[in-house]
Amino acid sequence: MLTILGFAMIATFLVLIMTKKMSPIAALVLIPALFCVAVGQGAKLGDYVIEGVGNLAPTAAMLMFAIVYFGVMIDVGLFDPIVRGILRFCKADPLRIVVGTAVLAAIVSLDGDGSTTFMITVSAMYPLYKRLKMSLVVMTGVAATANGVMNTLPWGGPTARAATALKLDAGDIFVPMIPALAVGLLAVFILAFVLGRRERKRLGTLSLDDVLVTESETVLVGAGGGSDRLSKGSESGSGGTDAELPATGAADEGSEDEDDEEFKGLDPNRATLRPKLYWFNAGLTVALLTAMIMELMPIPVLFLLGAALALTVNFPHMPDQRARIAAHADNVLNVAGMVFAAAVFTGVLTGTGMVEHMADWLVSAIPEGMGPHMAIVTGVLSLPLTYFMSNDGFYFGVVPVLAEAGAAHGVSPLEIARASLVGQALHMSSPLVPAVYVLVGMAKVEFGDHTKFTVKWAALTSLVVLGAGILFGII
Repeated sequence: MLTILGFAMIATFLVLIMTKKMSPIAALVLIPALFCVAVGQGAKLGDYVIEGVGNLAPTAAMLMFAIVYFGVMIDVGLFDPIVRGILRFCKADPLRIVVGTAVLAAIVSLDGDGSTTFMITVSAMYPLYKRLKMSLVVMTGVAATANGVMNTLPWGGPTARAATALKLDAGDIFVPMIPALAVGLLAVFILAFVLGRRERKRLGTLSLDDVLVTESETVLVGAGGGSDRLSKGSESGSGGTDAELPATGAADEGSEDEDDEEFKGLDPNRATLRPKLYWFNAGLTVALLTAMIMELMPIPVLFLLGAALALTVNFPHMPDQRARIAAHADNVLNVAGMVFAAAVFTGVLTGTGMVEHMADWLVSAIPEGMGPHMAIVTGVLSLPLTYFMSNDGFYFGVVPVLAEAGAAHGVSPLEIARASLVGQALHMSSPLVPAVYVLVGMAKVEFGDHTKFTVKWAALTSLVVLGAGILFGII
């Protein structure tokens, strides 16, 4: 019964947010509360919620101070050189912009933190998508999928969890998976090329003077009043093949001044730039990421200290500090609120035993004859399970059971561990991943639109990684 109700709760949540009948934060709170009562455990709802909030509180704190820290680093211009390089490549070509989004997201993902990746990627690319009327779900979908593949880095979380759960060395799991993950990343770039080509076909070949970056200019993204010019070449058209793309990138009706105001997200002349402190900020960021990778302190503590130090050095005057905190308050509040709402969902899902029953049902449904192929089974199951469950629940609750079943048929725990990483491309768009709310919030995209557009491409990317792992003999 708990198994059926668990799947029903997840399905109800997804349907409601994808059809926009409820906002994600309301659905994350009300749907699990309703199902908790339905399973006869309404009296324990408070305990489940408090436990869920307690488990996710460190994550919420990390995201809050990470948003402040990287928001300040964006304000002071730390990432401007990287952004300039990406924009110099992209210019105003929709195809190049989408590919540039994938490249930027993959590069920034090396720090192992999804929220960081999405903050930097959206801050850099949003003005281009908005100004050129490109679909914003293309940006969020490509960024999330690229980050999902890179999330398998040993310091990204899933690999470390798999290693801990199965008592293995993280390097032994990750290093052999590199060829398959490289193929997965290549698949993301190909996807970006295909989606970018469709955007170019839908919009035509665009030219926008104030987003061009020349060798003699330091313009990051201009805020001038130039108008879009459509060159009707061989690929221009009205876009009949892109009907599935929501018009989230279309310009809102209003004056040109309003569009320009939205376009000033990365003004190269912004008053917050601190060029004389560039190397201090770069060193601080490298030190912060190094400490995070080496696990010298808990990540929330590192970002708390980093944010305090960055604010104090870059903005020594209290009014300036308050202004910077206020500038990022919306993102902090939205993300923290979504994380604590997700705590209700995960708390009920775990506390009522739904997750455990769902996992047991899936494992028991595996035919006996599939035993020798348990690694492949693990790879396939990692797609839905990491989407509907937290990484902790999957790697500590399900993977050991799958490894034990595989060991009975001579399947190495290393193969099980590697296969369990396959679903991460899809996992990064799960409603249970706090960082995805940073992505859709900053991009001003409805979570339901992001889900409908991204899930199929992310699942395909995960299957490509699985196929490559099988082909290379890794899985």
